[in-house]
Amino acid sequence: MPKLSSVLLVDDDPTNNFLNERLLKRLAVTDQILVAENGQEALAVIQEASTAARPAYPALILLDIQMPIMNGIEFLQAYQELPPDQRRATTVVVLTTSMDPRDLTRLETLPAAGRITKPLTLEKLDAVLQQHFQ
Repeated sequence: MPKLSSVLLVDDDPTNNFLNERLLKRLAVTDQILVAENGQEALAVIQEASTAARPAYPALILLDIQMPIMNGIEFLQAYQELPPDQRRATTVVVLTTSMDPRDLTRLETLPAAGRITKPLTLEKLDAVLQQHFQ
């Protein structure tokens, strides 16, 4: 499987980000791992990529739901307003512990390619890669 252009981890928990980054590096999924601590920072990363001479959007976003400032649901609502080219270039997978029925119902109407529960494991990551990047 070819390496992804980049992966964006969006989670306010530094431990989760650290562990997920280690797993991505160990599996050599990408050479570029970006980290945002909330949805607002993630949108800024995407916006920055769009202003580059040669846009390089993250191939994969692993998105938490429960975050301060802008949570994952709010991020996905803003994300669906981005130009179609930006959205097509990126696969968003929700990575969460939330079992709140309101969150899960709301996710069904938003542009997420899937949902997996934390913690991210080799098997879960492999399933995402096989499903979306084969």
